[in-house]
Amino acid sequence: MKKIVSGLMVMFALGQTAQASMEDDPLVTMFLMDRFEVLDNDENTRVWEGSFWIGYDINKLYLYSEGEATSDGLESSQNELVYSRAMAPFWDVQMGLAYDKSDDASKTWVEIAISGLAPYYFETRAALLVNGEGNVGLRLDAEYEALLTQKLILTPSLEADLYTKDDPDMHIGSGISNLEAGLRLRYEFIRELAPLYRYYMGKNIWKYT
Repeated sequence: MKKIVSGLMVMFALGQTAQASMEDDPLVTMFLMDRFEVLDNDENTRVWEGSFWIGYDINKLYLYSEGEATSDGLESSQNELVYSRAMAPFWDVQMGLAYDKSDDASKTWVEIAISGLAPYYFETRAALLVNGEGNVGLRLDAEYEALLTQKLILTPSLEADLYTKDDPDMHIGSGISNLEAGLRLRYEFIRELAPLYRYYMGKNIWKYT
């Protein structure tokens, strides 16, 4: 099924230094809600994507969450709690747990991921997941920020989910299960708040026989 949706979103980012001291490596927290949409469809779908982390320069604890809900309730969500350690400039290795929810089903995964800034300033993240049923998943995310002006920013993105087994309860299939390409155009009135317009083409490829 091919889906094309456009909507209006608001990006909100808040950074806070928990210890405003003169320490070389203070404890820092960051909350980033970079996607919160209300789609113009019959289900009044709400979509979110955000993250929170707390930690120091080398070691951090991350919480990621993204999903969809309608007027009937939660449709699906992916949530990850991972320990992150910097292994090189601009690159972190992450380990932890992921929890997926879809309709009345749920799955817990063990996860290891690598996240960082690739050459030419592509922000990338690749996560390898394994659950108790032996299904192995690979989730890939990449995006690039093109500064059209100092405040007007265009962000193309690409996401792909791959699995080794079908799981009809979770609406995932073996091979490339989901693929999504998007464009976000935002205008940063201030660094912490930027209204934006998002356009994406997504394809849920999963099938089960």
